[in-house]
Amino acid sequence: MENVAAGGSSRVAMPPPNTGKLITILAIDGGGIRGIIPGVILAYLESQLQELDGKDARIADYFDLIAGTSTGGLVTAMLAAPNKDKRPFYAAKDIVPFYREHSPKIFPQSGGPFAGVINLAKMLKGPKYDGEYLHKLIKGLLGGTRLHDTLTAVVIPTFDIKRLQPVIFSSYETKSRPHLDAELADICISTSAAPTFLPAHTFKNKDAQNNEREFNLIDGGIAANNPTLVAIGEVTKQVVMKHEDLFPIKPMEYGRFLVISLGTGNAKNEEKYNAKMAAKWGLLSWLTHNNSTPIVEAYNQASADMVDLHNFVVFKALHSDDKYLRIQDDTLTGSLASVDIATKENLEGLVKVGERLLEKPTSRINLDKGVYEPIEKGGTNKEALRRFAKILSDERRFRQSNVK
Repeated sequence: MENVAAGGSSRVAMPPPNTGKLITILAIDGGGIRGIIPGVILAYLESQLQELDGKDARIADYFDLIAGTSTGGLVTAMLAAPNKDKRPFYAAKDIVPFYREHSPKIFPQSGGPFAGVINLAKMLKGPKYDGEYLHKLIKGLLGGTRLHDTLTAVVIPTFDIKRLQPVIFSSYETKSRPHLDAELADICISTSAAPTFLPAHTFKNKDAQNNEREFNLIDGGIAANNPTLVAIGEVTKQVVMKHEDLFPIKPMEYGRFLVISLGTGNAKNEEKYNAKMAAKWGLLSWLTHNNSTPIVEAYNQASADMVDLHNFVVFKALHSDDKYLRIQDDTLTGSLASVDIATKENLEGLVKVGERLLEKPTSRINLDKGVYEPIEKGGTNKEALRRFAKILSDERRFRQSNVK
């Protein structure tokens, strides 16, 4: 696996947004092992950037901000954390192999005819998985890397179960709120701590006055399973506060935003639940039903769809809908829709889902029907990504010409 980018530190960092025409944002949803799907999409996007700018090109070279929730937070760290040569720790093409290798160890499967009973017994006593392998893996990969060390700005949502409020770890805030400048490993472990699946995570971090702040965190999906709106909001706040990388951009210049938002798939078209079923459910059924967790699925999908709808309406109103791309698949069925069935067969199936998604037409959510529908004359997702790659490459070149 090629973790060190060819060419090492020779590649010049992307100049800040105030030297260009756009503010570029990449956002990645939560979804457990379904992080393979955006992994496939990102590998294709990066390959198109490499065709334009050479084999050393990496996703982090083109986005001013990368946001990720839960498994998307882990992907964000993989793309933006520096290796020893101060280049992204992982190339996008290495994301899928990472999930193939480690998912079965993060989510070990209980076999045999009593697997369902065993899993239920585990969930009655605590989380389904102990998280030990995941924690050791992330700590080993990221070491002592802190939020301020990332090669481009990142935003990773979590939720503090003690304070009952979201905690948004943002690179932009590390100077003004130094208690948020935590180790990236702790942030990734926290944002992926999905209720009923993985244990909550607690750690302490110090502020500028050496005062300790304690965090008691769970899955960022509780706050924002689709982190796109959080990312846009964070940039907007920094524009208002006249952040050095964004000043003198004006607060209302939303037409500058270029956003790629990647979902991790869902099973909407399967229609596996209905009101007649849910009317009979007690606590246990809402927590576990046919290898799913209906209450978590409902909350996560509701928030993700509302974010997508909001973004589409705003970009349309600003005549900038050509700068907003949401790639999502709502046709998953059976174990493909799970967040943790990490069998070899299922992981390979998710890779194929991502590959087919590239060939599907670009789409947007229709809340009346609850499904994604093709955009007229929008082309395929693969074609849209090629178009966005060209825009990103041109923006990078334009900024570099302005700082010479």
